[in-house]
Amino acid sequence: MSKADKTLLTRREAMKYGLLGAAALAAGGPLNLYADPPPLLKLNAKAKSVIQIWMWGGPSHLDSFDPKPDASYDFCGPYNNPIKTNVDGIRICEMLPLLAKQADKYSIIRSMTHGINAHETASYMTQTGHEPGRLVYPCVGAVVSMLKGYKYGYKGVVPPYIVLTQPQGRFSEAGFFGPEYKPFSTGGDPNRDPFMVEGIVAKGITDERQHSRRALLHSLDTLGKAMPEEKNFKQLNQAEDKAYEMMFGDVRELFNLSSESDETRDLYGRNTFGQGCLTARRLVEHGVPYVTINYKGWDTHKQHFQIMGRKLPEMDRAMATLLKDLSERGLLDSTIVWWQGEFGRGPKIQWNPPWNGGRSHHGACFSAMVAGGGFKGGSIIGSSDRTGSEVDTRPVYPQNMIGTIYHLLGINPNELLPNSRGLDVKIMPQAEEGDGLLTEII
Repeated sequence: MSKADKTLLTRREAMKYGLLGAAALAAGGPLNLYADPPPLLKLNAKAKSVIQIWMWGGPSHLDSFDPKPDASYDFCGPYNNPIKTNVDGIRICEMLPLLAKQADKYSIIRSMTHGINAHETASYMTQTGHEPGRLVYPCVGAVVSMLKGYKYGYKGVVPPYIVLTQPQGRFSEAGFFGPEYKPFSTGGDPNRDPFMVEGIVAKGITDERQHSRRALLHSLDTLGKAMPEEKNFKQLNQAEDKAYEMMFGDVRELFNLSSESDETRDLYGRNTFGQGCLTARRLVEHGVPYVTINYKGWDTHKQHFQIMGRKLPEMDRAMATLLKDLSERGLLDSTIVWWQGEFGRGPKIQWNPPWNGGRSHHGACFSAMVAGGGFKGGSIIGSSDRTGSEVDTRPVYPQNMIGTIYHLLGINPNELLPNSRGLDVKIMPQAEEGDGLLTEII
């Protein structure tokens, strides 16, 4: 074989094996890792899926689920008239009237805390339950993807961990699991028709052209034809078949929101977040274990209340409709809805320029909301002080929240975390305080 032939073979091999990894990721899972379910899984799990509404940037707890009408204007601003909900004794911000009618379906945690005010560190802690260190732990979505994914009974063609529509980029979601457990990020905008899901729908490229491209690729693949029994090529072909099934089979229809009625789409709201919530409902209905909606726009250092005037009604409509829709379809009992950001926002409003009525980062005390999947509704855990600045009663830490979610999914948070690197690490860390479950609402 000539030097040129060897070079050509090397490039073709590199392309082939590169495609193998990319196609495997697009198809939604690793090709070979664990053969048998680990003993930490329970068969009687209450929850089958999670919809994580990630409030990217950190939402204000005072202007959502922990209003402080008796604090001064410098704390509550114009939102000083919280409204009653359909649960006696629970009041929330007046900008959330539709969610007020659904309070019997969710519980509020008003004493979340970790004390971190930096986006990256706070995001990592609230999505992994671990403090930062040399070892990067996988986030909840990646853990669920591994333990509830293809190797443990998941049969869907769409990947088991999906992000609508962009990953945060704050840290590696897969952590030490590696890239095979990164989420499938849809890209695009679900409020546009069609929803341009990356790898499934391509702008300006017809189905006929896609099929022609595949035929051309196969005609040029002389190496694969010469070695039809080679193991890696067989795996590549399987991954390619899955990828094309995503592009032209039922999976593409799953992201086709035009199949929903106009009335339903209007109820969720004709915006990216509203249609993202509708997409999430369709995904868990399909059996997807973990869906994250990365909801941007909550890092409101400036002109906070002008932004809230737009964002809160949008959030209210979409989330209230999601809870009602899941409940009416019999999905809420098996689907956890988890609303939270990396922290809250500063209780004292910064009126002076250049903030002009903004709120800063605040990790000392913030709120979260959970519903479904075994979580009780109509309850409140913990409390903040008079201004929402500090936890007053029942501090709740990230590992409490995440450990409880794992518990409801049938994952024992105190067991060792299976991994291909042989690391001896637990799913959730032990702490001197705050390492228990949220037993009040499960």
